[in-house]
Amino acid sequence: MSATIADTIYQALSEQIVTGALQAGEKLRQDHIAREFDTSHVPVREALLRLEAHGLAISEPRRGTRVSALNPSEIREVIEMRVALEILALTHGFARITQADLNAAEAARIACDAATDMATWERCNRVFHRVILAPCQMPRLLAAIDDLHIASARHLFANWQHQWRPRTDQDHAAILQAMQRQDAAAACEILRRHLRRVG
Repeated sequence: MSATIADTIYQALSEQIVTGALQAGEKLRQDHIAREFDTSHVPVREALLRLEAHGLAISEPRRGTRVSALNPSEIREVIEMRVALEILALTHGFARITQADLNAAEAARIACDAATDMATWERCNRVFHRVILAPCQMPRLLAAIDDLHIASARHLFANWQHQWRPRTDQDHAAILQAMQRQDAAAACEILRRHLRRVG
């Protein structure tokens, strides 16, 4: 039961940090969070440890846990790592991609294009990338990519939130088309271009 509560708390706080609702340096007080979610301190502590593990929070002796600072210089590194790791995942998963995976990716692509606010778009965008990469069946690789998605999402919200507009993502459609015709080289090349453009 507490794992589910910890999951809920982690999801809620991570989304607030990613979107900038919780600012860098803001204190994450265990007692306040426990009251807000009507729970004990145990799942709150678990959620805060997960936020730290994902680079979203930092714990300081005698000062408690705070939202971690956003380092503008790290975005280039994040993009380069995403390019390397997402292409690795897509390459390894290509032979295992099923029609169900393609259908799920198409549903995520449509949801992404239909999003009317940036938070919804970012969630759907993350789902699209996760669906096309999951067939690699490499949990450590996928966990590393998830962390990079969180980092790049924070930078997107910090820098592009006011310029964001609903749009059709031609790259997502092109990646899917390449996957449907089983053209791994083209899918990887479009993904590489897509990630660099986003960065």
